[in-house]
Amino acid sequence: MTVSPLPRHGASLTGRDRSGRTLRIAQHRESSRVVLSVWQDGTCLATVRLAPEDVSALVAELARTLQADATASQIRPTG
Repeated sequence: MTVSPLPRHGASLTGRDRSGRTLRIAQHRESSRVVLSVWQDGTCLATVRLAPEDVSALVAELARTLQADATASQIRPTG
């Protein structure tokens, strides 16, 4: 897939580990789906279509993962 404009309802997050890598988040109201797509420069590498309940589960898992990481960093021994 090649470059396509972002839908009106969406966002793009820049990757921090590779130049030109982005995650696009697009809401498709007509199909009640949110599409996550991974892009490298102008090429779409992968997509995942999520139902609303899947988006809620993804957000909860991201929050849980961040919380677990924060907790682990607080109990690491120093020195």
